[in-house]
Amino acid sequence: MRPFMDEQTSTIVKINVTPIIDVAMVLVITLLITAPMIAMSNIDVNLPETQTRSIEDEVRVSVTLGTDGRTAVDDKTVARADLARALRDRLEGAKSDNVLVVVRADAGLVYGDVSSLVQEIRSAGAKRIAFATRLRGKENP
Repeated sequence: MRPFMDEQTSTIVKINVTPIIDVAMVLVITLLITAPMIAMSNIDVNLPETQTRSIEDEVRVSVTLGTDGRTAVDDKTVARADLARALRDRLEGAKSDNVLVVVRADAGLVYGDVSSLVQEIRSAGAKRIAFATRLRGKENP
């Protein structure tokens, strides 16, 4: 037999939010890890090798120059004639005045091509320029 329950007695219902918080934390961590990878273009380049560490926690813009002459600002492919304007727009839209422009150029490119690219970047208003490299023994990302 079932015990008699008064109408005044009510069941206490609790919602366990721990699984929801766990899922939210996994999504935030995944976003933090994948966000820097999204801003790179899909132009294949063979980066030169080095033994330095990568730059982290900087406001940066990536400029890519492929072996076929294609250029990209962050993840957007742009014509070489429009590179300075696209880069200028990107630098003006940055939240910081101290933006680092990272040049991703193929290791097999002629020095003059990379030099003219750097001059275009400087003329667009970039104050800090760095060259992307890969660690010795590591494959191209």
